[in-house]
Amino acid sequence: MRKSRLSLFKSTSMLISVVGIIMIVSTIIVVAYVGYSTVSSGITNEISSGNQYDELAQLKSSYSDLAVKFDNVKATYYSGSADDVQTYNNAKIELSRAESAIENVQSALDAGKPSNEVDSRISFAKEKLDAANTAYNNL
Repeated sequence: MRKSRLSLFKSTSMLISVVGIIMIVSTIIVVAYVGYSTVSSGITNEISSGNQYDELAQLKSSYSDLAVKFDNVKATYYSGSADDVQTYNNAKIELSRAESAIENVQSALDAGKPSNEVDSRISFAKEKLDAANTAYNNL
């Protein structure tokens, strides 16, 4: 009876040791995976955000060019009739909407918003800039 208890104790302690080693190894694997995911995600976000800053700079440049065009024709429309002034002001409102959308992209980048949200704001800003360009072309 003693030998069977001793044998049972040995096998139980061996099982506990093996399970402990398995738990330690699995914990190390989980921690390594989480660390790898975090580092990988950080690198991806930095690359994505670099491209987004480039797109923001392009949007700002296009906006500046369009704003100069609007300023160049302002005197022509303001010297005309009330309908001309109204037409110019309506087109200028589209330009203001584009500026607001671009500022929205800038604030999202500054706040560190997720990449997909910044991308959607960039596409919205592009739409507004295209609308302002169309409004200018219709002047």
